[in-house]
Amino acid sequence: MAHDSVKLYTAIYVALLAAATLNFLLFESTLVDFTYIQAVGGTLLIATVKTLLIVAYFQHLRWENRSLTYLMGLALALTMLLMAAATYSIS
Repeated sequence: MAHDSVKLYTAIYVALLAAATLNFLLFESTLVDFTYIQAVGGTLLIATVKTLLIVAYFQHLRWENRSLTYLMGLALALTMLLMAAATYSIS
């Protein structure tokens, strides 16, 4: 059982490392010329995947009751709503 969890955490770590490398390549790659908007969009997508992996596995939400997961999702949604409201109130 413990051996399986080491494999799982190692695979997640490798996926996070690959995502970080992809982030770097979006802005620094000379092979493919990404526009700034494409690089930012790709970075946001990669950041979302990395966040989901970290929250699900390293913070153990994957094995918690669904109600706790929904509560965390609600907190995230409300935080995004407050950030959007603050952005529009400044301008």
